[in-house]
Amino acid sequence: MPGRLSSVSAMLRWAAIGTGFITNTMVAAIEQSPGSRLDVVAGRSTERTETFRAQHGIDRALSIEAAISDPRIDAVYIGTPNHAHHELAVAAARAGKAVLSEKSLTRTMATARELVDSVRLTNAFFVEGLMYLAHPLYETVLDVLSDGRLGELRSVNGRYAANISNVVNAAGGGTLYNIGCYPTSLLHLVVQTMCGPGAFGERSAVAVGARNGDGNVSDTAISIRFDNGVLASLQSTDEYGMSHAFTVTGNNGTLTFDTNPWLPVAGRNQLTWQPFDGVAEVIVVNNDHDAFFHQVQMVERHVTAGHAEAARPSPRLDDSLEIMQLLTDWEAAVPARLRRPQF
Repeated sequence: MPGRLSSVSAMLRWAAIGTGFITNTMVAAIEQSPGSRLDVVAGRSTERTETFRAQHGIDRALSIEAAISDPRIDAVYIGTPNHAHHELAVAAARAGKAVLSEKSLTRTMATARELVDSVRLTNAFFVEGLMYLAHPLYETVLDVLSDGRLGELRSVNGRYAANISNVVNAAGGGTLYNIGCYPTSLLHLVVQTMCGPGAFGERSAVAVGARNGDGNVSDTAISIRFDNGVLASLQSTDEYGMSHAFTVTGNNGTLTFDTNPWLPVAGRNQLTWQPFDGVAEVIVVNNDHDAFFHQVQMVERHVTAGHAEAARPSPRLDDSLEIMQLLTDWEAAVPARLRRPQF
């Protein structure tokens, strides 16, 4: 059955495509999991790929085409800039590999739909790398969102700022596709869980912001009114920070992420439930591993079971499309206005 391990053993054998900073993190996560092994690294530059192989003690450095077609490989991790995701993901799925492709899904809705349609035809496993959703913290989050304590959802407020504009590829699309995808995807999970599967797509929105010299959105905010009356505001920037905030408000109280929602760590992760009429409850989720490790194990479980997509809270294919639609709508709503020079 497509999507199952091709190896004789239960070990998931990986090829990593890309040699950027995020691939370094994924290499460590794959190496920590007893059910996975990183056999191959691949990239466009032979020199950079070989240097990366030597630094991490990886067995083989191959071309991208050779890595995807290698019959010994079960799963392909795509760590390239956003604009290159769809072509590589489609090729890997057509080769019968399980695919873990970094967020954001792609750079445009046209390529996003092409990716999803092509992957579905192969029945290969695919998941977008919103790694934070694989951490056990989000099983607890889903429990809180679903147990009725918040009452009816009224509003969501989120912000993510990280000073990374000088280290990311401009072709990747700027802050929305590198940073804004995190609060957007968490908003999606909240609205879907508390309001039902159709609620997220029924909305109107206005956005403001600024663009950098590449024309990419660099600093932006969006206000959303869902048709059921729920309000949301999100902010994203890659020009300053490291700063995070996310609060869910119901008519009974608020759920606030005290630690970074999008980088759940090995150790203590914390939420606070604050009823409007009552005493605050601190909710702590301790775990021995970070989100990247749990993402690898999530892929292992689904591939071993022969699944074609992840289960919630990780994004399914339709979830990734809905997240991508808001990101592209948000980008289109920001005026083509450069940031004023700072003196």
